[in-house]
Amino acid sequence: YGRYFPRSMAKHAASPVCQPEEIKMDLYTRLVANILFPLQEKLKKHDTLAIRKAMDDSQWWSPEKLEKYRLERLRSLLVKVGENVPYYRDCFASLGFNPQEINSLADLQKLPLLTKTVIRAEGDRMKSEIAQGLARFNTGGSSGEPLIFFIGTERVSHDVAAKWRATRWWDVDIGDPEIVVWGSPIELGTQDRIRSIRDKLMRTELMPAFQMNETNLDQFIARIRERRPKMLFGYPSAISHIAAHAKKRGIALNDLGVKVVFCTSERLYDHQREAISSAFACPVANGYGGRDAGFIAHECPAGGMHITAEDIIVEIIDENGTIQPAGVVGEIVVTHLATSDFPFIRYRTGDVGVLGTEQCSCGRGLPLLKDIQGRSTDFVIATDGTVMHGLALIYILRDLPGVRSFKVIQESHRQTKVLLVTDSKAHHSMTEQIVTGFRQRLGSDVDVQVEIVDSIPAEKSGKFRYIVSHATQQI
Repeated sequence: YGRYFPRSMAKHAASPVCQPEEIKMDLYTRLVANILFPLQEKLKKHDTLAIRKAMDDSQWWSPEKLEKYRLERLRSLLVKVGENVPYYRDCFASLGFNPQEINSLADLQKLPLLTKTVIRAEGDRMKSEIAQGLARFNTGGSSGEPLIFFIGTERVSHDVAAKWRATRWWDVDIGDPEIVVWGSPIELGTQDRIRSIRDKLMRTELMPAFQMNETNLDQFIARIRERRPKMLFGYPSAISHIAAHAKKRGIALNDLGVKVVFCTSERLYDHQREAISSAFACPVANGYGGRDAGFIAHECPAGGMHITAEDIIVEIIDENGTIQPAGVVGEIVVTHLATSDFPFIRYRTGDVGVLGTEQCSCGRGLPLLKDIQGRSTDFVIATDGTVMHGLALIYILRDLPGVRSFKVIQESHRQTKVLLVTDSKAHHSMTEQIVTGFRQRLGSDVDVQVEIVDSIPAEKSGKFRYIVSHATQQI
């Protein structure tokens, strides 16, 4: 149950939930959720069950009570890293910073922002000197900056507990039949006999997201119909691709009893959410986070994107690193309070988002991320300096008849390439429409190259990126 860490968001209107409800579970799900999974976590020396139960309670705290708790945890984290992590020990000394004296979460702003460049440069100096049993992880580098880092048992326990709690918001639980449409080498590279047995016991099944040819899609759909999962979990691009293929084949997926589809790890576009929800006749719930930053936020049935505030402090900054108030867009910066073994303190995610200004109608005291607009490289820049989301270009391509898939690569302010898979034979007129539309948005003198291809490969992780902009990195 380590397949967590999404990077996207969507909304689904539903009846507000004012109090926690008892999840309706069959006997086998109860066995897994209450005995088998907690036993597995205990054998791994994880405190997942106790943490999740505490989170079940703390999600209903008042903002004031939650803020006091977060401050206590922040102070504890900073004291530990100041004593045991060489990089932060030296950093605190040079700043004259005493973690015992912090009086508010705003005191975090006295510390420098943490970047992938700093983590790579500092290496083992980022590790706690008393840490034991650290596991090596890495990001896939979809931002152009792959990263190697380490995670301890405390961090894993908290992240899995946060994911577990959010899953239960949707009246499903560990042990309910699940299909995971995933492509991370971490999961796909560990399908040994023990893992296979464990997945069978947990009633979860993995489908490789980067093998999306027609033969495999037919097999995926057949397996989903046979398995009749209570929930699906995976990349929105992959699950929407399955939904579109089922529609093309005339195969129903809305009679299987799927209760929720969790979309993760990519931005979820509205048309994907609508296609998935329509195909499976269920809501789509999104989470946001990363293997590096942690399980940051998850959508509840009332539509709010709740920050895992017990573990995560989110700041929004502008291009100069200045803190932005709620309601103002900027880069998302994360402090993970369960990372004393390998700290992520004021970590720049490279994602762009907005903090919410109101409390969710569900009644939870957890603060909200109002909007998550994607990575900075999901934005394009016009020749006059105007920065816009890649959706401005996606809409042009999506509405063209016969287009099956596409990818936009903005090489520079003056040059953009479009990879296009299409059923249409009218390539010339289609190219003219694309060039005209792109130049209207990016600039009249932009060189737009349209290349008709047979297929567009996903990233090595199995994710798919519709927009890749190198121009924005030059700002």
